[in-house]
Amino acid sequence: MRRARRPLAVVLGVVALLGGSSGPVSAIPAAPADAVRSAEYWLDDYGIRDAWAVTRGAGVTIAVIDTGVGSPRELQGAVTGGADFSGHGSADGRTPVGSEGEHGTLVASLAAGRGTGAASGVIGSAPEASVLAISIGFDTGDSDQQIADAVRWAVDHGADVINMSLTRNTLDWPTSWDDAFSYAMDHDVVIVAAAGNRGSGTDEVGAPATMPGVLTVAGVDRAGQTSRKASTQGVTIGVSAPSEELVGAMPDGSYARWSGTSGATPIVAGVVALVRAAHPGLDAANVIARITSTARDAGAPGTDVAYGFGLLDADAAVTAEVPHVDANPMGELDEWIRVNRRQSASESDLEAGPAPVIRTVPDEPFDPVGVLLPTPVLLGQVGAPLLGALLVAFVVGGFLGGAARAFGRRSRTR
Repeated sequence: MRRARRPLAVVLGVVALLGGSSGPVSAIPAAPADAVRSAEYWLDDYGIRDAWAVTRGAGVTIAVIDTGVGSPRELQGAVTGGADFSGHGSADGRTPVGSEGEHGTLVASLAAGRGTGAASGVIGSAPEASVLAISIGFDTGDSDQQIADAVRWAVDHGADVINMSLTRNTLDWPTSWDDAFSYAMDHDVVIVAAAGNRGSGTDEVGAPATMPGVLTVAGVDRAGQTSRKASTQGVTIGVSAPSEELVGAMPDGSYARWSGTSGATPIVAGVVALVRAAHPGLDAANVIARITSTARDAGAPGTDVAYGFGLLDADAAVTAEVPHVDANPMGELDEWIRVNRRQSASESDLEAGPAPVIRTVPDEPFDPVGVLLPTPVLLGQVGAPLLGALLVAFVVGGFLGGAARAFGRRSRTR
């Protein structure tokens, strides 16, 4: 049975830096510019600046599938290609589309922004990585198919990492995503997706963050505690990163304060780029393993629904000794498809054709009295032969008993 398609949504949950009230993206005065850089607390708190001593992401390409990437100073020279799948943007993906057109630019600036100077402007986690600007439409058209086409395009045009700060708001996803995401994973591309924001109405992690193999990012506040407003929880969480009191670049060159896992995700995607640059021989599974295994434990010991494997540690992800793994810590999409799509196909076949006669053995509580009582099946299979044997024994016994009594009488008369 085909489920109704639900529209995709960008995972934008914005909170004003001062006052904490929900509202539109809050503008930051353009001067002084170094106030913008100093607001990026995560560069030091999450080991990103330390990781830059090894690499700044040169040679790695991050595809930003979003509302398009504008042209602030921070992204000059960063965007090396792009495409539009919305039908409303420019062919190079640089024209913001939709009601939240600034979203893609904010995201890209946190992944690979170059700043406006040595200590000014927004700088991303991987300031020397390249960006593919891919615009899709969330308001109109078949956004499911746009996503599938965009993922394939990104892979074919050299993406090493795909950032997806969006959600379908459903646990499941269309079969077109099976092929597209498998195509990306088969080509060794790391997909990083946002968990979603409770503050903007996402109550549970939705696809693509529910898909096996995807590195799902949850959000935390400045103290490293799970964000009550800007992060959804779920069993597919891989790692946590800052999602509150963020600052990003807008398409027109201004800056904005914002909150949401939309911002946490490109911070992680940039760190993935750092790992790929520092360890070019690693496949996607081992790149993700470096992110998850070096995360600083938070919440309950081990993995949990709020923090996943823990808080992002960029320096450790780049420099630590991490054992090689043979499987993606976030699961294997191809195996999920093999098991679950086959089951779905079987269910569809049952719905389409005549229902077969299926006998089942229901689960029932163990009853110590009932198991000692004979059932009709037991009587039919065992009772009749047993009854016959008892009758034969009775007859033989009666004959032998009578003979014994007669022998006893003869003995007494002698």
